[in-house]
Amino acid sequence: MLLDCCGSRRWAERVAAHRPYPTLDALLAAADEAGYDLSGPDLDEALSYETSTLPHPDAPPAARTALRAALAAYESSFGHAFVISLDGVPAGERLDQVLAGIRSRLGNEREEERVVAADELRRLARSRLTRSIATW
Repeated sequence: MLLDCCGSRRWAERVAAHRPYPTLDALLAAADEAGYDLSGPDLDEALSYETSTLPHPDAPPAARTALRAALAAYESSFGHAFVISLDGVPAGERLDQVLAGIRSRLGNEREEERVVAADELRRLARSRLTRSIATW
């Protein structure tokens, strides 16, 4: 279950090693701490598990084309899927948020983008953990 939240084995092992957690907040704090401690290879492993967000089939054709082109440009520039947490973004605004995120982040230097991607991965892991615990 932990690897479904973040694809780094080291991250999953660190989070699992400290269980049981008394509260969800304690689990999320441990997940954040493990996320901040990811080495370069750990981050690479986590990013390799991610897939880019594809447009909803009901999105207008022009939007689907724009997103596919932006994702291809991002992946070509940085060598991994575009990751972004969309927590709190209404469903109808997600495509615009993803496109805006890609466009703004394409201008990042490689190391700067790794920092941003790592932060987005931590946010994604938190939301995935929260959803996983809620369904148990």
